[in-house]
Amino acid sequence: MVGVAFSTAALIIVLSVFNGLEDLLRSLNNSFDPEIKVEAVKGKSFVVDSLFLQKIRSIGGVEIVTEVIEDYAYMRYRDADMVVTIKGVSDNFLDQHRLDGHIVDGKPRLVESGINYAIIGRGVQYALSIGIENNIYPLQVFYIKNSKASTIDISKIYSRKDIEPGAVFSIEKSYDENYVFLPLAFAKELLDYGDKRTSLEVKTISGSNVKSVQAKIREALGKDFSVLTNEEQHKDLYKLLKMEKLFVFISLAILMLVASINIFFSLMMLVIDKKKDIAILSAVGASPTLIKRIFISEGVLIAFLGASFGLVFGGTICWLQDHFGLVGMGIENALVSNYPVKLKLLDFLTTSSVIVAITLLISFYPSSLAAKSFSTKEL
Repeated sequence: MVGVAFSTAALIIVLSVFNGLEDLLRSLNNSFDPEIKVEAVKGKSFVVDSLFLQKIRSIGGVEIVTEVIEDYAYMRYRDADMVVTIKGVSDNFLDQHRLDGHIVDGKPRLVESGINYAIIGRGVQYALSIGIENNIYPLQVFYIKNSKASTIDISKIYSRKDIEPGAVFSIEKSYDENYVFLPLAFAKELLDYGDKRTSLEVKTISGSNVKSVQAKIREALGKDFSVLTNEEQHKDLYKLLKMEKLFVFISLAILMLVASINIFFSLMMLVIDKKKDIAILSAVGASPTLIKRIFISEGVLIAFLGASFGLVFGGTICWLQDHFGLVGMGIENALVSNYPVKLKLLDFLTTSSVIVAITLLISFYPSSLAAKSFSTKEL
């Protein structure tokens, strides 16, 4: 019973940790990536005009459509430099409120009083030692053009524009160390994109069905465009996480099976120990079916009590971890100070079902042996 209890508790705790990690990843991705993203199926960019934008804006459930130009660029600040991913966004990007709560320095702005501002990741700020308050140095942004190799004039190989650092965001290391948000007009001129955009980011009206809005946009734009929800933008990551959770579940279920073998040997010893009692039951008219049912009930009782204690114990540990943080991440500057956990009813039901199936499987042979060996006819 103790073995079943600890195996059950371990399974609940591990599954809850995976649920917590999945929720954490979703929250991070939702902060950086849009609810719906529109990209060209072929090519890096596509032409966007007012009619194209109006076609999407007129769809029910669409609140904001943000134009995006994204590409690699070379950035220099004083004597430091690095390659970054610049993301030119239209002014309504800040109206999506995806960076709210993630600004750690400065004021979130793209254009103010005719001055362009950049919103940079914390990792970029550290790498370039960028100052935000009372800054007197501009950020220099360079973009390498697709010029011919025979070009002698170096100035034609790249374009350069200066911009003021306005704010610093911090979401997750891979974003913080690579991304810089710029005004769309600034990026369009730097990259010479004209009316082309690399993507459109759509925010839906609160309470709208994202899947339904996605289907309407896909129908309106046709097969030349890829329309992805936030989860579909990271489908490989979520699929990998689900596969890891599945393999962990299978591994711990096998461990639970090993623990349940104790039930098998306990029932076998019980059959030997209760020979006289079984014989008496048989003599007073107990059928083999009744004897078999008695031993199956014994196995189920052991598994049920062990599983019940395990579910309660595992759930309690997860609740304490969620509210009081029993186990920390042990990493300085981690996104969360403690391991994230989330209890799901489905995990409890699945674990209980596996225990019932294993118990019935384990208890079948000892009970059948008891009923066969001590039938009334044999006595």
